[in-house]
Amino acid sequence: MTDAAEPIFEDEEASDVLTDKQTYNVVSDTVTGVNFRVKDNVVQAISIFVCLVLGAIIGAFVVEEWIPGALVGAFIGLVAGLLGSGIVLMIYRFVMHIRGHHD
Repeated sequence: MTDAAEPIFEDEEASDVLTDKQTYNVVSDTVTGVNFRVKDNVVQAISIFVCLVLGAIIGAFVVEEWIPGALVGAFIGLVAGLLGSGIVLMIYRFVMHIRGHHD
């Protein structure tokens, strides 16, 4: 039986231990929590804004009355941008955690 202080694998180093920030990032990305990464939040905000504007423009041209069409299109763009950017960030962070980059 091995001692608890000994590493399980021979090539395991002390640098493999996660810091508190890295641990929080892993938990907030995989389970629940607030994402405090400024880059992620800026990317998501820009994505949502672009989808909102595109939805409003498309909605204004598709519906005969352009104001209700723009409002409905903007709402659909807002929801699509929120879900789409969230899914892309989720997949990106999953891949980064698998690779061992927990920043």
